[in-house]
Amino acid sequence: MARVISVTLPLWPIDRLRRSAPEAAPGSDARPLVLAGRVGSRRLVTAACAVAQGLGLSVGMPVSKAQAMVPDLQVMPHDPAADAASLERLALWVLQRVSPIVAVDPPDGLVIDSTGADHLHGGEGAMLETLIGRLVMSGVTARAAVADTWGAAHALARHVAAPMHVAEPGTAEALLSPLPLSALRMPPATLASLRTLGFVCIGDLLHQPRAPLTRRFGPDLVRRLDQALGRASEPIEPLRPSELVEVRRSFAEPIAAAETIARYLGKLVVQLCAALEERGLGARRLDLLCWRVDAHVQTVRVGLARPQRDPQRLTRLLCEKIETIAPGFGIEILSLTAVMVEPLEARQVVSSLLEAPAPDLSGLVDVLANRVGARGVYRMAPVASDVPERSVTRVAPLSEPVGAGWPDHWPRPTRLLPRPEPIETMALLPDHPPVSITWRGIRRKVARADGPERVFGEWWKRDAEMIAVRDYFRIEDETGERYWVFRAGDGEHAETGSHRWFLHGVFG
Repeated sequence: MARVISVTLPLWPIDRLRRSAPEAAPGSDARPLVLAGRVGSRRLVTAACAVAQGLGLSVGMPVSKAQAMVPDLQVMPHDPAADAASLERLALWVLQRVSPIVAVDPPDGLVIDSTGADHLHGGEGAMLETLIGRLVMSGVTARAAVADTWGAAHALARHVAAPMHVAEPGTAEALLSPLPLSALRMPPATLASLRTLGFVCIGDLLHQPRAPLTRRFGPDLVRRLDQALGRASEPIEPLRPSELVEVRRSFAEPIAAAETIARYLGKLVVQLCAALEERGLGARRLDLLCWRVDAHVQTVRVGLARPQRDPQRLTRLLCEKIETIAPGFGIEILSLTAVMVEPLEARQVVSSLLEAPAPDLSGLVDVLANRVGARGVYRMAPVASDVPERSVTRVAPLSEPVGAGWPDHWPRPTRLLPRPEPIETMALLPDHPPVSITWRGIRRKVARADGPERVFGEWWKRDAEMIAVRDYFRIEDETGERYWVFRAGDGEHAETGSHRWFLHGVFG
């Protein structure tokens, strides 16, 4: 089943202005700001910030009335062309990082076909949360919803999401029924006529006879209803800027066999690599779009740890994904695009007569990352912190060394638990190790112990850690298993910790 994400940017003209020219609107975060444009001979408000809206200003209001209501109002010219160009650049950014099919939904939105891409981000909820978080950190106000259709996602993003909403499959009709008529993407004149006839919400239209509605309002009203409910298709035309390196192949007769798809994939990859070589680029992310005869698009996304333009490697990675393609009644167009590229220059190959070449792990990383997802392949790197759970971070598997190391004055466990787990112990306070521990329901008698190693809290991060301490011990049970345990607190003063015991790691 198809899944579609709709993203609305309700303050896009204001956010775009602040991001592109913050010096043009000094103090606009605190002072009310509106953008003004001409509609005929009238000068009207075309966008208003949250502060201005809180003071009663709204889009469509005459600028003179807005200035009379708010004397210190900032009024700046509206540039729709710049808004549209910036929105397309934002869509390209989303295309490179979220899903192979992204389109602009003017004037203030994006639409994303997320079918088959959510697992790369940890699920639909995690994907929406990450997307909105990145937009907010970039200074863009956003709301988003995912549903079965473009129309349903569009309506939920603008009328339900706060700031995100994930609709369960097959619930479009129940979710859309209570929403206002404006959620149907109809012209204002049609909406006004519907309200005059007594229609208030979408549910009022769902069970009305179609023929009278079509005669009165034309075919668009019924078409929008059917598209929102999934009864009529609404294809998304993916964004493909001219700067993207893309090759495609159209077929006189649709293809469906896996062997045929693989053969033409190899030809497309050779063409793409030739185009990349002309520009001195290497691909970091490839999108394969398979246009079926029924207007549905099957997508395959392949990521690479380093820029590449080796036809054999790229073909192998793409062919491994053929089993995920559902050709239906046949594929009539294959399109292969390098959506993320980086400069790639020729390098001198190390001669085995002088020195052994360094092993290249990028091929293995590419295979693993495209099978389990990029988030599942990483390596750990040290971070400057005395608190153990903060002293490590995940980095890209082929990233350069960070130039730091872990503390070496006390051994560290080979396996650090994601979070300390509480244990039951018998120990003599304040400085003695436990005599026995009970972890996960199993009691273990301690045969040997070493410690304590005192770790202080990071007071510059949280006030609660100003006097917090931990006392860590290395213990070994009677079977030879070794563990890393700690007591929260110094064993004497209650304000330093709860004096409870935890198991934090296991030595190999």
